[in-house]
Amino acid sequence: MKNSVSDRNLYAEDTDVDDDVVNEEEEEEDGVLEDGSKAGYDSDPSESSSCGSPRRSRPNSYTTSWPQSYRQSIDIYSSVTPPTIGFLGTPTLTRLSSSFLSTSFRGKHTPEIISSLIKPLLPTSAPATEQERHHRRSSHALLPPLIPSKHRTAKSSQELPSASRQCSYSQAVLNGMNVLCGVGILSTPYAIREGGWVGLFVLFVFAVLSCYTGILLRRCIDSEPGLETYPDVGQAAFGTVGRVFISIVLYVELYGCCVEYIILESDNLSSLFPHVHLDLGGFHLNAKLIFAIMTTLIVLPTTWLRDLSLLSYISVGGVIASIMVVACLFWVGVVDQVGFTHRGTLIDLKGFPIALGLYGYCFSGHAVFPNIYSSLKNPDHYSSVVFTTFAVCSVMFAGVAVMGYMMFGDSTESQFTLNMPHELVASNVAVWTTVVNPITKYPFYLEELIPSNRLKSHAYPIMIRSALVISTLFVALSVPFFGLVMSLIGSLLTMLVTLILPCACFLSILKGRVSWTEGSVCIFIIVVGVVASSVGTVSSVSRIIQSLEG
Repeated sequence: MKNSVSDRNLYAEDTDVDDDVVNEEEEEEDGVLEDGSKAGYDSDPSESSSCGSPRRSRPNSYTTSWPQSYRQSIDIYSSVTPPTIGFLGTPTLTRLSSSFLSTSFRGKHTPEIISSLIKPLLPTSAPATEQERHHRRSSHALLPPLIPSKHRTAKSSQELPSASRQCSYSQAVLNGMNVLCGVGILSTPYAIREGGWVGLFVLFVFAVLSCYTGILLRRCIDSEPGLETYPDVGQAAFGTVGRVFISIVLYVELYGCCVEYIILESDNLSSLFPHVHLDLGGFHLNAKLIFAIMTTLIVLPTTWLRDLSLLSYISVGGVIASIMVVACLFWVGVVDQVGFTHRGTLIDLKGFPIALGLYGYCFSGHAVFPNIYSSLKNPDHYSSVVFTTFAVCSVMFAGVAVMGYMMFGDSTESQFTLNMPHELVASNVAVWTTVVNPITKYPFYLEELIPSNRLKSHAYPIMIRSALVISTLFVALSVPFFGLVMSLIGSLLTMLVTLILPCACFLSILKGRVSWTEGSVCIFIIVVGVVASSVGTVSSVSRIIQSLEG
């Protein structure tokens, strides 16, 4: 396999590397290397490839490059193995997939990133001290031995230790649903109000395209050893510039989601308690402002944890919360007899660009898919996991959109929970579920900004995280328009992460090996993403400015 990484001078040349790998692999059959250490347990991460065999000629690897803290943030969504759900059954949906979904690739063994191995913003070229090497080795000893993908057989990929690949098919689907079924589902009825019923067709088109690009990410990851995360793919495709650009986009998207959470909490709590106010030192604080500040104060201590993966045990409940909110909406419409009487229009060209961004935001989850892939017991099920996840979530999005708009019509708010009658029990359950759920999904690290000589101090991470959380409060108070901000994020950032960048990286990494059909599909997706992003971003910014001026 042609290794384009070497073309970008990411690794130093060494003609003896492959021979060393073969020799070590033969010695690893007895579980011991020549030096007496256990295979794969005593290797220095900074001196080895992600395949686990020592390669001193390759001092830098993808997995130790910036950004490490983003990986730890998104690990919250996929590091916990949820209960097995029987009704999801076995991945028989693979048979329904077309050839580009069901293509078989050998799995990659991806160890979890240990929080103690956080790296500075830019990797240094200075050699590590003996003490640092010993610390990394002792930490890395917790990981199972790694098998070079170049020499991995189908049998060995199935024999990977369950410590790193522990999720079944149904559990991986739940992790995927937990990523996609976020606050975006609350605005799908508002998207129909803005763009009309044609928007549902756009929703399903985005679902199909996003599902395909999710498969492309796997093909990019499997194309070369050492690729584990989205930034890794960017580096393999476009060098350091690609890694930095994708990392920045992912960070800004995550930051925007945190801003949305503050607005969401403020809107819903103020709808429950509209008469709350406070006069303090000549300043009048209304309900929205009070609850925005209160939410920030509640969230702030959760970001001070040394290991934010502890929150993953709570955030995995996002799937249950989303299903509960949908059930409450259905209950209010049918049992409480609010009714489905509104018809709406086929298409509204004026608001259609806003709807594009809202629908795009619903499928923002590609940054986590590499983690889901690496956690699967059987990597060959990944295509079916992605297909099932997008199919189930798309049906949920469309169902909520139809029910919500037919119930509330042109009065539909940016969050349908704001329209639900508060005197009804189901409405209160939906609102409180919406309020509680985002508090557990505020994962934000930026430890790369910490000077390398201060990494041992927990005071610096607390300061950085606190500053980020407080800054999201000020941004949320400056642009308190939930639907418009969501449309902006969906248009400007999600289109990049979900549609444009996966195709661009795929074409770059596998150039010369891409069929004419695959290349044409990728170009088509890029064009769709660029057009939707441009139109949606301009329209969202314009509407935000008008709202601020009004």
